[in-house]
Amino acid sequence: MSTEKAIRIEAQGAPEQMKLMDVEVGEPGPGEIRIRHRACGLNYIDVYQRDGTYPMQVPLSLGMEAAGVVEAVGEGVAHLQPGDRAAYASQPPGAYSTARVMPAKAVVRLPDEITFETGAAMMLKGLTAQYLLRRTLPQGGLQPGDFVLFHAAAGGVGLIACQWAKALGLQLIGTAGSDEKCALAKEAGAAHVINYRSDKDFAARVKEITGGKGVKVVYDSVGADTFEGSLNSLSPFGLLASFGNASGVVPPVPIGTLAAKGSIYLTRPTLFTHLASREAAQAMADELFAVVLGGQVQIRVEQRYPLADVAQAHRELESRKTVGSSVLVV
Repeated sequence: MSTEKAIRIEAQGAPEQMKLMDVEVGEPGPGEIRIRHRACGLNYIDVYQRDGTYPMQVPLSLGMEAAGVVEAVGEGVAHLQPGDRAAYASQPPGAYSTARVMPAKAVVRLPDEITFETGAAMMLKGLTAQYLLRRTLPQGGLQPGDFVLFHAAAGGVGLIACQWAKALGLQLIGTAGSDEKCALAKEAGAAHVINYRSDKDFAARVKEITGGKGVKVVYDSVGADTFEGSLNSLSPFGLLASFGNASGVVPPVPIGTLAAKGSIYLTRPTLFTHLASREAAQAMADELFAVVLGGQVQIRVEQRYPLADVAQAHRELESRKTVGSSVLVV
């Protein structure tokens, strides 16, 4: 048993609810590992869990991704050994810590060529881009040349998706909230960009770009503010993948709307459904590592915060001051 530092909340609410506390960390049980973190990822799901958008039982440790060194493995864990460099995106939360005991199934060995900071910044966001572009597909799939719309294209997930989509030959239309962020998305590989603050009707612009046809799929993590426009951006039989709600929760949708918009499909996917087995987690991570090591995808770690400054990190993330990925340095 060792005493470690971890960020916990006693009640859901503002960033100030997060406190750096001493916690006791013991030995891993069956199917578990103990990992010492070197860096922890910062993601919008952490905000949802902290502020109550996602109701959670408290007290609660926060954080869903990190990278570090395996210290001990429990019974039945064969794919990891003490001393392995490792990274993960995993439930339950608890990554905002110096060390933790956790389920081993979603933890994978981190290639030596990838730094701990990059590993911590890429797992949740990179695996999200993987399950969206490779597993959450419209009718008939996606082929080179197809148009897709990706909101928040200059965020951590968005910049990875821009690069990956380009590598797949897709024409990604990215939206962002400033000309500077649009430029970042364009540089990363977006074929077209839309500043939704200056160009309010992004759906009309999408139709213009696609010659009136619309896109085969929209990947929308913004939520309430973009939902209606996302529906209007789709071609018949298109797919809206609503995978987040940074601007607020999407209100209930009359099912007849999907018929009226062109027999479209609507899904609310989550990464952790895809990571439910060790085999799936490994296969997804292998594909992510391949595009990073191959140079098709570069991970931009733009903001670094000490673990104790996590409240500032959350405030900057919520105010959309960040670009690319952010990490908490342990």
